[in-house]
Amino acid sequence: MSRADVLSLYRRVLRIARSWKAQSSIPKDTDTEKKYITQEARGLFRQNQQITDPESIQRCIEECEARIEIGLHYRNPYPRPTYLPPMGLATQKGRKLRAQQRLRKQAKPLYLQSQDET
Repeated sequence: MSRADVLSLYRRVLRIARSWKAQSSIPKDTDTEKKYITQEARGLFRQNQQITDPESIQRCIEECEARIEIGLHYRNPYPRPTYLPPMGLATQKGRKLRAQQRLRKQAKPLYLQSQDET
């Protein structure tokens, strides 16, 4: 992917934000969601601005496209949550926290890779 492709994707997200209409059709909700989309795009694109590895860039682009498609399909700009209990993934005997952290990272959906765990 080239710089032009990434900038094109960024402009696409901003265009979606400009024309966004909330599912509830309440003007306040629409404004809030438009602001969220714009801030989220700016934050994530700036956060990933220094990435030079082609594979990492491709993963970020795929995440962005997945979030766009999910947001447009469900008319909801917020990322869909995942519900994994803290120690809920099966591990081999004797391996606890480190194995759980690795499994949680692997189980995270593509569209949530850039989100920090709380």
